[in-house]
Amino acid sequence: MTDRRTFIRQSSLLTTAGLIASAVPFAGMAQNGNNLQEKPKEENSKWLDGSRLVISVSMQFESGGQPANAESPFPQNMKKGYKDLSATTWYEYGYKEGIPRMLDNWDKLGVKITSHMVGSAVLKNPALAKEIVDRGHEAAAHGMNWATQYTMSYNDEKKFIKEGVDAIKIITGFDAIGYNANWLRRGENTLKILQELGFLYHIDDLSRDEPFIQKVNGKDFVTVPYTLRCNDIQLIEGKNFSVDQFINQVKMEFDQLYEESEKRRRQMSISFHDRIGGTPQMVQAAMELFTYMKKHQGVNFKRKDEIARMALEDKTTIRD
Repeated sequence: MTDRRTFIRQSSLLTTAGLIASAVPFAGMAQNGNNLQEKPKEENSKWLDGSRLVISVSMQFESGGQPANAESPFPQNMKKGYKDLSATTWYEYGYKEGIPRMLDNWDKLGVKITSHMVGSAVLKNPALAKEIVDRGHEAAAHGMNWATQYTMSYNDEKKFIKEGVDAIKIITGFDAIGYNANWLRRGENTLKILQELGFLYHIDDLSRDEPFIQKVNGKDFVTVPYTLRCNDIQLIEGKNFSVDQFINQVKMEFDQLYEESEKRRRQMSISFHDRIGGTPQMVQAAMELFTYMKKHQGVNFKRKDEIARMALEDKTTIRD
């Protein structure tokens, strides 16, 4: 069966051949059109390191950095002037139980992930932030707090991003080169600022299932696409999926992308949040899913900084 892109190329060639053939009597020229019958090049389906399908896992480190009375599973009906103590304990679970449990699970699976860290959460739980890096995972920036950065001025946003990066560097020693805005809502200046601050990539984009490069401030800048389809905060909290529904959705996503990866470069993104993905049943779900995925030939789990660097090095990476 012909894949869609090959079909489009072949259809285009046939149309061109027909136009040329019909134009011959008028032009009075003899052309055999042999060049039109050449088989189109196969698209580069392999990653630079030979992977068939790359899986990118995010672990959001946000708890402890949330504002007062932040969104939670509890009814949003707190009276003004009172603190939502129940919601506070929900967030505390993220750093007391969730991340430690996920870290042990990643070790069991032999998987390295990218942790998007809110600066104020890092400062509140420095030992945990450092442990994430010490266990071989990437620390990526996620703002200094949960502020709405797309409304900030250029200078205020730059300061906001830098403060978050500095917090990660001071506590973990890691130089963050990847960025994720709160709910992916970056502003018009965000990419320019990230490029100025030495970042290599951002993830606030849902438009592709593979990384791509664009020019920012005249330099190459990578987008490593994120996900809402395989995201615990969207599915478990947002849509009230059961664990079985979550497993089924993520598995079906994997199966389709793995099939496509035979002919196209594919990346799958999966996202876990500290207070959601670190619950016992979700850790079991991740174990079941990743064990299934790792049985497939050519599947590799990679940190997002690794994906970004590989995309920059590969001359066949898509450019927008």
